[in-house]
Amino acid sequence: MELLIANKNYSSWSLRPWLVMRHFGLPFEERQVWLGQDDTAEQIAAVSPSGRVPCLVDGTSRVWDSLAIVETLAERFPQHPLWPRDADARAWARAVSAEMHSGFTALRQAMPMNVHATGFAGRVVPEEVRADIARIEALLAECLAASGGPFLFGDFSIADAMYAPVALRFETYRPTLSATTQAYVQRLLALPALQQWVEDARVEGHRLARYDVLP
Repeated sequence: MELLIANKNYSSWSLRPWLVMRHFGLPFEERQVWLGQDDTAEQIAAVSPSGRVPCLVDGTSRVWDSLAIVETLAERFPQHPLWPRDADARAWARAVSAEMHSGFTALRQAMPMNVHATGFAGRVVPEEVRADIARIEALLAECLAASGGPFLFGDFSIADAMYAPVALRFETYRPTLSATTQAYVQRLLALPALQQWVEDARVEGHRLARYDVLP
């Protein structure tokens, strides 16, 4: 399998399937395309039917959406608990993942993922972004209380991978968070696979000013 991704510093959607595959030890090669280059769109379109990353290529099969990719992986590798084994927990985990997949637009726009950025802590957080953070915190707290942790549904799963970019955003922008959220963020950041992603992101030489200099 080959996974097409963009800059590890910026591409939250690339991170999600990459983290699942690396955490569970699934065999794959990564292929990276730098954003903001003259030929970026051409390179991506040559692989991904949507013209976006990530895209999973496996023989003649191509899957070009983060959630679709991890669902495909869960089907192909049932020996790994990518989703919770319990049916009720699995349904809940899917709903939690889909909410992240389709929501929290204000947070995404105001706090784009930027792993190696500094100096953003203490910035004024707009009301709509505070609302997104409050919803995320309530969701995390409910899942952790029901499962007992350490991750949303006990062991690490796709649901946690869907929220990993949020953990990186919180680490960069440092909004005020509850103790429960802060502890969960630190557990995600301590994952060896996520630490590898962060290490790779910090040594990338391709920068995008529109993310590094915020209004």
